[in-house]
Amino acid sequence: MHDRTLALLADDLAARRVSAVELTEHFLQRIEQFDAQLNAFVTVTRDEALAQAAVADKRLAAGNATPLTGIPIAHKDIFCTQGVKTSCGSKILDNFISPYDATVVSRLRDAGAVMLGKTNMDEFAMGSSSETSFYGAVRNPWDHELVPGGSSGGSAAAVAARMVCGATGTDTGGSIRQPASLSGITGFKPTYGRVSRYGMVAFASSLDQAGTLTRTAEDAALMMQVMAGFDERDSTALTDPVPAFSSALETPWQTITIGVPENFFDDGLDEGSAQAIRDALRVFERLGATIKDVHLEHVHLSVPVYYVVASAEASSNLSRFDGVRYGHRAENIDNLTELYMRTRGEGFGAEVKRRILTGTYVLSAGYYDAYYLQAQKVRQLISDDFARAFADVDFLMGPTTPTPAFGIGQKMDDPIQMYLNDIYTIGANLAGLPALSVPCGFSGGLPVGLQLIGAHLSEPALLKVAHYFQLETDWHTRVPAAYA
Repeated sequence: MHDRTLALLADDLAARRVSAVELTEHFLQRIEQFDAQLNAFVTVTRDEALAQAAVADKRLAAGNATPLTGIPIAHKDIFCTQGVKTSCGSKILDNFISPYDATVVSRLRDAGAVMLGKTNMDEFAMGSSSETSFYGAVRNPWDHELVPGGSSGGSAAAVAARMVCGATGTDTGGSIRQPASLSGITGFKPTYGRVSRYGMVAFASSLDQAGTLTRTAEDAALMMQVMAGFDERDSTALTDPVPAFSSALETPWQTITIGVPENFFDDGLDEGSAQAIRDALRVFERLGATIKDVHLEHVHLSVPVYYVVASAEASSNLSRFDGVRYGHRAENIDNLTELYMRTRGEGFGAEVKRRILTGTYVLSAGYYDAYYLQAQKVRQLISDDFARAFADVDFLMGPTTPTPAFGIGQKMDDPIQMYLNDIYTIGANLAGLPALSVPCGFSGGLPVGLQLIGAHLSEPALLKVAHYFQLETDWHTRVPAAYA
């Protein structure tokens, strides 16, 4: 059963070829069998999952099910889940049991999806390798000595190892697309505001966006159909109606113009990855697409702009973790100042501390104009570059990451090299654009991801283009041998 996509399993459930309880038990057995190798889960909710599956079977029998009813999924441990620990991969929230569900969680639950557990992640989503977690590094199913990408690495590894049908993730600077690329699956980030951020613990509020990690674009469309939509509890949620994501995939292919950012094919791009991207573009040419080179003038500034803006917002958002109301609290303290200092010193890891300090610095008196305000101005220039590009092309395509998966510990002592791993993905977040990564080949035996970027609110067309690519190729069907 684990070798079938979410869409195929939805058909099996609807036809009663398998029950939701049987499907849930099967995937729970795979988690028990494989997760010790990968460390993809922080929490496994076995009893809750079987109870939800039993309810799903009743809905299926009554004929009032949705396509996701009975489908086993997992949530990145940054989404609040009522009665279940929400840790964000941090010691400071290791004892936090959420009293409510995030909107993403409640919408998927109401659709009948079965939550198998919460997945491991970089602490507070700050990282590109899933190594900064309080619970230890996540390992890549293709090679356990390599990272799966981050920060949504637990979700990516769980899907790649076929321990779940699909999983939620969050993307602040590439944290869905980058692990999808390194793990050989499909990762989708919608337009900023398309999916509610209510109950999603904030890292950088103007950049964070919820999305999906699945095997295929078709599966992503099924999840997005439920996750997207206005939420009055999120002031940044878009009021635009939810399009028919799945139906869009069934419409006939139309000739498109694809822009290839020449900036993305730089000296830092692995040659094997570059060749896989070129081969993928030839697939689109065979489908009738026109390929056109484009230049994004300011995109090379994405990384410094991102780490100023994101760190500033992280500094503000993480100020709430003070040991007073919830989470870790230092013991044997003498005064309030000591409570704050020791709680945060004990509770946060090195990367989180680094970004809080950076953010506090760029927001401080005398440096706000020089750093934060300047970064916001350049952010607008980057957004304008994308807008000009989309006046001439329908989509942008290029590599998702500079290299395939790298070794655990390889970049932990060099933050700049770690940050550069997101050099091709950050621009879409700064501009609030929808983007996804799909498997398109291998380099040195490791998966390579093709990144597709669309204009604002172009998710249905973007998923359709990715779907047609996957109808023409089989890279998305490849699975690590140990997990087949």
